[in-house]
Amino acid sequence: MPNSRIDIETQCMEKGMRMTEQRRVIAAVLTNATDHPDVDEIYRRASEIDNEISIATVYRTVRLFEDAGILERHDFGDGRSRYEPLSDDHHDHLINVETGEVLEFNNEQIEKLQEMIAKQMGFKLVDHRMELYAIPLDESDR
Repeated sequence: MPNSRIDIETQCMEKGMRMTEQRRVIAAVLTNATDHPDVDEIYRRASEIDNEISIATVYRTVRLFEDAGILERHDFGDGRSRYEPLSDDHHDHLINVETGEVLEFNNEQIEKLQEMIAKQMGFKLVDHRMELYAIPLDESDR
């Protein structure tokens, strides 16, 4: 899925947030992530860039970015909070429960069906989140 996210550092500066060098490193790690890393993985990547970053700094910074509406937290059922930058492009997630891999997708038929269901129930859909949990098909299932 194409990434049309504005980089996190830019969003922080637009919100008037003070950007330390360590926050810049963490922002870059999150902006460049092609997956949905947890705090431990964010820390591992950030400490490869700046080995003076502490896990506590990563926790505080991730929380700061989340509270500012820049970062979205997900719980995909594996006991770890995972993160991705907020995006204007809506997408849903399919989680491989065997590997933990998270795949992003968008399906117009599903989107229309959700709107139709809300309307049939007397509502206008304003937001939603869909997460599909799956295992890979066996050759015999294909």
